[in-house]
Amino acid sequence: MPPLNPLYRPIQALDRPYGGPDRPNVRVRSRAALWRLATFVPAVLTTMGLIAAFTDWFAMGGLSVFECVVIALIAFTFFWIALSVSTASLGVATLLWLRRYPASESQDDVRGMSVALLIPIYNESPADVFGNAAAMIDALQDEPHRHHFSLFVLSDTRDEEIALQELRAFHALRATLPAGTGVFYRRRETNTDKKVGNLADWMENWGGSHEAMLVLDADSLMSGRAIVALADALSDDPSAGLIQSFPMLFGATTLFGRIQQFSNRIYGSALAEGLARWTDREGNYWGHNAIIRSSAFAACAGLPRVRLKNGEERLILSHDFIEAGLLRRAGWSVRFLPRIEGSYEEVPPTLIDYVLRDRRWCQGNLQHLRLLASRGFHTVSRFHLVSGAMGYLMSPAWLALLVVWALVGQGNDGNVFQYFEGFDPQVRWPEMSTFKGISMLTFMYAMLLAPKLMSAGAIHRVGIPLRDLGGARQFVLSVLAEIALSVAYAPVLMVQQSVAVLRTAAGISETWSPQARRGGVYGWPTLFKFHALETVLGALLLVGMGLGVVTLWLMPIVLSLVMAVPLSRLSGVNLSTRRWTARQLATPEMCNTPRIIRRAMAERRRFARLLATPERMAAE
Repeated sequence: MPPLNPLYRPIQALDRPYGGPDRPNVRVRSRAALWRLATFVPAVLTTMGLIAAFTDWFAMGGLSVFECVVIALIAFTFFWIALSVSTASLGVATLLWLRRYPASESQDDVRGMSVALLIPIYNESPADVFGNAAAMIDALQDEPHRHHFSLFVLSDTRDEEIALQELRAFHALRATLPAGTGVFYRRRETNTDKKVGNLADWMENWGGSHEAMLVLDADSLMSGRAIVALADALSDDPSAGLIQSFPMLFGATTLFGRIQQFSNRIYGSALAEGLARWTDREGNYWGHNAIIRSSAFAACAGLPRVRLKNGEERLILSHDFIEAGLLRRAGWSVRFLPRIEGSYEEVPPTLIDYVLRDRRWCQGNLQHLRLLASRGFHTVSRFHLVSGAMGYLMSPAWLALLVVWALVGQGNDGNVFQYFEGFDPQVRWPEMSTFKGISMLTFMYAMLLAPKLMSAGAIHRVGIPLRDLGGARQFVLSVLAEIALSVAYAPVLMVQQSVAVLRTAAGISETWSPQARRGGVYGWPTLFKFHALETVLGALLLVGMGLGVVTLWLMPIVLSLVMAVPLSRLSGVNLSTRRWTARQLATPEMCNTPRIIRRAMAERRRFARLLATPERMAAE
């Protein structure tokens, strides 16, 4: 490591407003209020209209408490759907009619900064980590810029064998670089406070030597142009404390990985544009692929621990949202620039891997609800905290509606309550004619699919030619396949996220483990054990349909739940090994692979060969 140059990093108090001295003295004009009105007013009005329609529909014999709860659940879930549609609409409008971000006229206009690329790792594949690092260093050497970049691999690895491979890979990387290239490695003796503590340790010892830090994850990959663009943007905006890029997914080979990768690439751009427009300088931080002003972050974003009711202090889990709120509280802008191309990350390969990661994220995001009363947070920062939690609370709300519909959805002459108990819950469920049923389902599916279809329709404005998606025919087939598969997996994910919420409510701590990044197929016993709840729930609903007490309108959801095990097995199938599936759900990263990804894959293979045989290191 280089010589010590510490930054003072005081721990912040969430029950008192920020009182530190380091505030940017820069005023920036903003139209954020206009964009927020354009986004939230349609979402609120649409939700109010739906509430009025359902209230009128249920009020034939007066509204019972139970019916009011049902209407509240419908409103709760629908608002977030409507907000997604509004955000995507704003994003499409931005793509169609507004100009691109202005680029710097020349590098002479940019003030050079010292930027540290930080890669915190924990028991990851050394070949992949150092392969990505080598590719990024090479890309920066090819890109003209005025900045000085140094790369730090910050290890919290506990496995001694992996740690030894990290050290060997580091020395091998250093040996291939020109003398004086700033590449460093540090392994902590104890991984206190996990990733938060890892980055804090770097700031408190070496952060003073660098004006900015670009935080990466173990699976992050960024082109030289993307890294330089983030550094230029931070240098050009003295009010910015943090600038977040929009990471695209790459490297997916399994069916489930391809679904996520295609959705992110095709549908994500419009949503990201809309989000960037209305969040403006009150954006969010996703924990990686973002550049941060080191002095600002150290001065105002030191995370405290959360005190529980029993007096125990616990680490803030989803730290990134809170750190963004603390930066904004201190007067620094937090910006989101989705049009910076060349920012990448990898994706969980199977449904089970996705769910296991989601459980950890759920615990962290629900913890944010306890921090909503933090002093001095901007309203939009608080909304980010609520939105992150609602992403998980939506699932138990949907599940509750599913149960209600299953129990009383056949109308007053036939429902589960009356079939077994003769109990009348005072619900006057409206008669579900074929026309009404089709109309309701059509409206709900239209709202759910609108962001996807709008984004797909505006793909030409994102700068992606159809040939990079496999051609027009393949693109249409991919959109249809993604929609069908998403519909199939949605009920399974609904149940699993509901389980995650219940586990969090019960105080079950989720252990942190490295994300599985390789495709694979789990054995049938594991699959049956993992998806037992969905399978049993689906079977019960199917029996209810056979008895005539559960509405047939739930059949698509029931089939998905009953088929949870084979769907999960299918999620890990490797599409790249079969000729006819190799380009299904194609993205530009597959059809016209960017140079940085090709370079990273080659470097990963080189490091894997080097680490496989100890004698090779000396020879190379």
